[in-house]
Parts: sequence; C-alpha cells; structure tokens
Amino acid sequence: MSETNQSNKQVIEQFWETMKTNDFRAVGELLHDDYVLEWPQSGERVRGRENFVAINEKYPAHGRWKFNVHGILAEGDQAVSDVDVTDGVVRARVITFSTIQDGKILHQTEFWPDPFEPAAWRAPWVEKI
Repeated sequence: MSETNQSNKQVIEQFWETMKTNDFRAVGELLHDDYVLEWPQSGERVRGRENFVAINEKYPAHGRWKFNVHGILAEGDQAVSDVDVTDGVVRARVITFSTIQDGKILHQTEFWPDPFEPAAWRAPWVEKI
C-alpha cells in the first residue's frame, strides 16, 4: 500500500474514532474548508463544517452515538467505510464514500440503507445473518 493510501485511510480511521467521542466540533476539524456531504437517498447536501457540526449536535438522539467500523478501503484520494451506527434506539449501517484532499475530508457521499425482511421465495438458497 502506498504512503498516500495509508495516510488517507488513517484520515478516515481518525474520522470514525473522533465520531465515537460524540465531540462533533472535533470531528469538524478533520473536514476540509470546502467540505460537502451528500445524502442521495433523501436528496440533501450539507455544505461546510459548521453545518456538519450543527446537524450532528442537533440530531434528536436517544443517547450517545456508538460506531462499529466493519472496514475501510482507500485507493488514491478515495476511501470507503462500512460502519454500524446506534444511539441505543436507532440502529443503522452507513456506507460512506470519502474524498480526501490535503489531509482533510473534502467530500462524502453516504448511503443509509434500511434493513428489510428477505423475500420468502429465496429461503431455499440463502441463510439468515
């Protein structure tokens, strides 16, 4: 793995480690001055670190957020992370595609897929996880 890939992976590792503290101002320090976050499923865009911090601080959570990182892959200035997120009531899995520039996160696109029950017709060929 090249040094750039390793350092970009470390940027994303630091992002999630800092998210675990629930100190969203500290997370904001990891974001580029031109930061943009997109949520394609809801058609929303968060522009700038202050908006990122505000939306995370104002979210009506039921408790402290907890994060379990399943994996991070980095290639060049791109990284993808697979993370479980919960506040004790809300449970979600987020897939985040990140672009890193100058050692900071410039752009993120996040997908928050909702779980669903498997189709009964597939039962003979699958196992439940």
